[in-house]
Amino acid sequence: MKLLKKEFRLCLHPTAPLFLALAAMVLIPNYPYAVSFFYLTLGVFFICLTGRENHDAAFTSALPVNRKQIVEGRMLLVCCLEALDLLAVGLMLWVKGLIGFTPNEAGMDANIALLGEGLIVFGLFNLVFFPRWYKDINKVGVPFLVGSAVVFVYILLAIISTYAVPFVRDCLDTQDPAFLKEKLLFVGAALLFFAAATWLSARLSVKRFEQVDLQL
Repeated sequence: MKLLKKEFRLCLHPTAPLFLALAAMVLIPNYPYAVSFFYLTLGVFFICLTGRENHDAAFTSALPVNRKQIVEGRMLLVCCLEALDLLAVGLMLWVKGLIGFTPNEAGMDANIALLGEGLIVFGLFNLVFFPRWYKDINKVGVPFLVGSAVVFVYILLAIISTYAVPFVRDCLDTQDPAFLKEKLLFVGAALLFFAAATWLSARLSVKRFEQVDLQL
């Protein structure tokens, strides 16, 4: 918990909380709402980039903690931000419901299944970005580009599925509370994927970070 406090107080880039406000993109008509989750990953990139410039890894290593705890502290910070983003999107879904439902021609409708898409986006990004970044903490750009590419490929496939995959088109991409059971099962499965992907990401990241020379 002390490392998490340090991460929030010393490492949190100001753009990350600002990107949480982009959950309001759910209110935009005919927009690929899953893209709103990408902006938080951009905030994660700025956190890691600023940490590199400030030699955060060397500073944290001088504290009475091991490298496993350093990785866990950073990833816990990111998971907290991802959870807040999902909460913000959920709030915007409620607001959207009050304003009035309109079908989305650019992907998933503004419904609870969208949270499942967000969990998959975050799980994929965590799994791709962190192990690559912790292999060489001085190189942030390439891991982020690879992570972003994977995320946008998924978003594209998710948009196509709302037209081409019957289960997505007829059950998930509908107005709440229709097919609520199916949507909740999708969100539950996405949550399991997020947890497994993030856990695997942490294990790989620790293994690679332990081999990094921190003589920055």
